[in-house]
Amino acid sequence: MSETVTVENLILGGGEPGKYIAWELARQGRPTAVVERGLIGGSCPNIACLPSKNVIHSAKVADLLHHASAYGLRTGPVATDMEGVRERKRAMVAGLIETHRKKFAANGLDFILGEGRFVAPRTAEVSLQAGGTRRIEAERIFLDLGTHASIPDVPGLADASPLTPVEILELDRLPEHLIVLGGGYVGAEFAQAFRRLGSQVTVVEFGPQLVGREDPDVAEAVKAIFEADGIAVVLGAVTKAVAGRSGDTVQFRIETPQGERTIEGSDLLVAAGRTPNTHGIGLDIAGLELDERGFIKVNERLEATAPSVWAMGECAGSPQFTHAAFDDFRIVRDNLAGGDHTTRGRLVPYCMFIDPELGRVGLSETQARQQGLEVRVATLPMSSVLRAQTLGETRGFMKVLLDARSDRILGFTMLGPSAGEVIAVVQTAMLAGLPYTGLRDAIFTHPTMAEGLNVLFANVPAR
Repeated sequence: MSETVTVENLILGGGEPGKYIAWELARQGRPTAVVERGLIGGSCPNIACLPSKNVIHSAKVADLLHHASAYGLRTGPVATDMEGVRERKRAMVAGLIETHRKKFAANGLDFILGEGRFVAPRTAEVSLQAGGTRRIEAERIFLDLGTHASIPDVPGLADASPLTPVEILELDRLPEHLIVLGGGYVGAEFAQAFRRLGSQVTVVEFGPQLVGREDPDVAEAVKAIFEADGIAVVLGAVTKAVAGRSGDTVQFRIETPQGERTIEGSDLLVAAGRTPNTHGIGLDIAGLELDERGFIKVNERLEATAPSVWAMGECAGSPQFTHAAFDDFRIVRDNLAGGDHTTRGRLVPYCMFIDPELGRVGLSETQARQQGLEVRVATLPMSSVLRAQTLGETRGFMKVLLDARSDRILGFTMLGPSAGEVIAVVQTAMLAGLPYTGLRDAIFTHPTMAEGLNVLFANVPAR
């Protein structure tokens, strides 16, 4: 049996909230150990948010080159170099990893690469990446276990060795025909990126629309953009069976409202949701309860069901965004210092990095109706935003929801260039309790995307 080491704080998982709570505790001089399976800095800088946006921007450049003539430019033949795309992404990731290495070292943390599992309450045994084991006992436990891509239980799917959002970022070749299972945020982003890089792409979605959490008019606009870009979209599709092997030939048999059909492609990407990394690591031994989906049960202070244990990020069922995970860290940090910070009433923005971007903050129109709220709705096509006209990127629209009896903003959606930045303007107004007239009458720089808010809010129906 390995020797037991005692520390004040043990953090399992070095992702967004895990690394920040580690750095904060170490800054305070509190003895802290961090156990990370292998991604220094977590998934965001290594295999998720930042690498995917890096590749998506390469695809944006490819799209601009293919449409150079529309901007009055002449170019020669254009070809995608997937090795170059990958190396650009790898160079960025390497720099981010080095930054994280230095931060962990500078703070004097005990940073351990290995796999941890509980063997007793507040005691974990770590299988070290370099070999051997360590046993760590701690006064306080912080869990940042993350999630992994779900592989649906479909005959032949697992045997086809499908790509997940991790493996697709490491391709050094361009798929001839990429089949994307899942039309949510991740599937949509990769579908458009690889279409622009030169692949034939088919998106297969179980639900009746793309981006299922958004309003039907938003989903229909995204679908129209995809189809205009040459992406085939199949909705209401039940996957019956998969044959072949991704990277060679894949036969994808589906049942649709129009009947059964088989789609043949060269590669298969599964983007059908996430599964928490909570099984097989002794959480029950630690006295922790899971919900019916396998996420760690926490209260609004992110305290788990065992004393002196907190869970943060996706493993705790928080919204699956890095910015939400960072806020989880702030909640735990503040409460450790005697505060009363909770997840209650958080205003979490969403952004899907397709082109044009899709961003939303607050309620969608569908959610408002489901809650029985009376609302006023105003919309504005992006063609009415002068900045969009200068860019030649006029697809999409803005939409705002207002309370029917007051001037309070309930939600804002934008499908258009720089939507991720514009929604922050509206989010700030919502956080401040500013009536919509504040944005209607604000002086925004001309010509910018935010200036479109003047026009949108000027079209709000009267109470």
